[in-house]
Amino acid sequence: MRSLRLERHIDGQLWARTPDREVRVKVHRCFPWSEPGRFVSLRDAEEDEVALVREPDELDARSRAALEDALAAAGFVLEVTRIHAVEDEVEIRYWRVETRQGPRSFQTRRDDWPRQLSDSSFLIRDVSGDLYHVRDTRALDRESREWLWAYVE
Repeated sequence: MRSLRLERHIDGQLWARTPDREVRVKVHRCFPWSEPGRFVSLRDAEEDEVALVREPDELDARSRAALEDALAAAGFVLEVTRIHAVEDEVEIRYWRVETRQGPRSFQTRRDDWPRQLSDSSFLIRDVSGDLYHVRDTRALDRESREWLWAYVE
């Protein structure tokens, strides 16, 4: 990965430089969703993959910082520690939760359900693309588990 260089230009766009070209790219997280900083696909305007970053540590410090900034701008993965309420509305669900990062409210589409990951944790994607990770359902209080189970497909 040392041949890949990433930088944020003054306009805030992420650019990738490889030995054969320099191109504006967008970050796309790949699986596993539970490890959002790993396996990042860098894609050009036509959605063609320019590079796959398996581990950000493979990049030089400046490129790694540019990638981390782009990932932060692209969306968050917040760890849910408690679910206060989920309200169904016409086309959406309105969630009120506690996360390790503080209290949050977000919306999901009614046909988007919490998705169980291979490690038995759950991932919830809101309408803006941010991700909410329920790492350990056993660590949730009873009420939170009941809210979650009501919306697991």
